[in-house]
Amino acid sequence: MPDSAPTPSPSLPVPFERKVVLSLAALYSFRMFGLFMLLPVLSVYGSDYADHSPFLLGLALGAYGLSQALLQIPFGVMSDRFGRKPLILAGLLLFALGSVVAAMADSVYGLILGRFLQGCGAISAAVMALLTDLTSEENRTKAMATIGASIGMSFSVAMTLGPVLAAWGGVGAIFWLTAGLGLAGVYILLAVVPNVSVTAAPRREAVAVPNLLWHTLSHPELRRLNLGIFVLHFVLMANFVVLPLVLQNQLAIPRNYHGFVYFPLLALAFMLMLPFVIIAEKRRQIKPVFLAAIGLLLVSELLLVWLSHSMIPALLVLFLFFVAFNLLEATQPSLVSKIAPAGAKGTATGIYATCQVLGVFGGGALGGWLLEQQLGVAAVFMVNAALTLLWLLGAWGMTPPRFLASVLIPLRGRDPQWVADQLRQVNGVAEVVIVSSENMAYLKVDQKLVDRKALATIVDAGPQV
Repeated sequence: MPDSAPTPSPSLPVPFERKVVLSLAALYSFRMFGLFMLLPVLSVYGSDYADHSPFLLGLALGAYGLSQALLQIPFGVMSDRFGRKPLILAGLLLFALGSVVAAMADSVYGLILGRFLQGCGAISAAVMALLTDLTSEENRTKAMATIGASIGMSFSVAMTLGPVLAAWGGVGAIFWLTAGLGLAGVYILLAVVPNVSVTAAPRREAVAVPNLLWHTLSHPELRRLNLGIFVLHFVLMANFVVLPLVLQNQLAIPRNYHGFVYFPLLALAFMLMLPFVIIAEKRRQIKPVFLAAIGLLLVSELLLVWLSHSMIPALLVLFLFFVAFNLLEATQPSLVSKIAPAGAKGTATGIYATCQVLGVFGGGALGGWLLEQQLGVAAVFMVNAALTLLWLLGAWGMTPPRFLASVLIPLRGRDPQWVADQLRQVNGVAEVVIVSSENMAYLKVDQKLVDRKALATIVDAGPQV
């Protein structure tokens, strides 16, 4: 049964929406924090597990992504039918269960099972749908940005604390903390996040719609972005199969101190990345910034092949990698939002997120396999470089996106064809899709040109049906 409280209107007071955004950001970042802490430690602490091998440890790192890929879109679709909060609750409990299984594991197979169960809590789409339900259209971009920033902060802090916690209590301590954070998310969901009825939710903007999947998959510009996010997270996971080993074995940095290496590099990379994000968005130079970031990622992977044995050069290259990764992680969701056809943003985002976690699985598994074949860390960096080059070639021909925003307008029983014809004549309106079953018009508009009041006036003046 869906939750029973009424859906908020766009006139909700700002404190309500602030509470919603902060609570959902905390729920999301608590969950991601525990996952990020594992990245810098599993390769160097994995020998504590029975039956370990480089491939199985890489599989354990990536197993989370496989179950996420299988369940992410179904969880979002089911949240339309059964309610957001019940599905998020189920996902958080699965995540906590997987964390406990991994914490108690003494063999690598138990670790893989725990990671797979963690990924079965595939709540990302349902959380974003709930955010859409509880925030007004004009505040939604800021809400999404707040959650994105919370994830970025979680990544930086987790990369520092993960090695510290592992040095104190082993990898198991990370999973026990992760289980606790999952249960903290349950408390936030039940005690802080308001209830909402999903019956009036704009589902096409919030979650994937099954009958739009093929149409969205075949969109050429979205295909480029799906390839890109797959490669980006493949490279991230493959790198962290080997980078902790590089720091420990080739640069002679004890594993207890790895967090103190990552944190300043990540903090500086984040500060350097921000001006380029501003240039991309405010000055509408997103394509050149995007291509430059892919190029920087390619250069960093190639340099790691030759410079991973020297302290200062290796750390400088690692800094460049973090700059490129942060910049691409920040700009690609914006591109998906701009390029997705009207009424298909939820579907485009669902496919994009699925490609992201498939990259997590692929990078962890293949990175571990390359190490197991005794091909060395250089082989991992070379494979990453080859995939990044493929991505750069594919992205080179991208059409610069129009800077369009999504707008949803309730039809309120007006003649849909008449409303659509009138809306298409408004300056700044690029696309209009009418979904009669939802009694809703989905628009893509240029916010610098469109008159929002004119849009509402057209609907009010339309003939009743």
